Amino acid sequence: MNDSELTEKTATSIPEISMAEPPPTAIVRVKPEQDIEVQSFYEQALKLAEYAGARDIAIAEDLKPATDDLSIIAKVKKALEGKRKEFVTPLQDHIKEINNAFKRLMEPIEIADGLTRSKILTFQQEQERIRQEQEEVNRLRMEAAQKEMELKGELSEPVGLVEVTPEAPKRVSTDIGSAGQRMVRKYRVVDFAVLPDQYKIENSALLNKVVKAGIPSIPGVEIYEEPVIVVNTK
Repeated sequence: MNDSELTEKTATSIPEISMAEPPPTAIVRVKPEQDIEVQSFYEQALKLAEYAGARDIAIAEDLKPATDDLSIIAKVKKALEGKRKEFVTPLQDHIKEINNAFKRLMEPIEIADGLTRSKILTFQQEQERIRQEQEEVNRLRMEAAQKEMELKGELSEPVGLVEVTPEAPKRVSTDIGSAGQRMVRKYRVVDFAVLPDQYKIENSALLNKVVKAGIPSIPGVEIYEEPVIVVNTK
């Protein structure tokens, strides 16, 4: 975002926020381990874990009680997840509201920061451009004078060098702080094909999606199957 865009945003898009009243408070539940329903589900989970540890599946008939337990386990997992959301969702909603509020509250200070930094850099870059142009003018004039000396043995007129603007300070210190410029290394990929393999990060989400969809093969990828247990509850 450039200076004009930041300035326009400052003038048009920062909402006014009323601060006349004290902020509201909210009561949220914590310590789910003290919830009676959670305790009940946890006790069931302990028993199911004990059964699972002692279970021995040796014959086909042993699969039925194991399947029954998987169905119960699925229900308990679902119930505990539901209780987790009961505790977490109000907190997440409040966190979202707080983050959004602070995003709005931070907007003018972020704009002030961006504008000031941008204007300092613009000034420094412009001063450097002017300085380099002045130095180039002087170089060309000195080069022309040198050629005239070689040709005539003397100069027809004194070499008129322009005054070179001093470099803009890279660091400024005041009584309350300092600001300095430093170079930051960044990158952009211009040819992915020649990028070393260690910098090519696989897109796990996309790979998982297309493999599950049934794509037969992908260069450089082994597609295989492994058994899993699918549980359906009633």
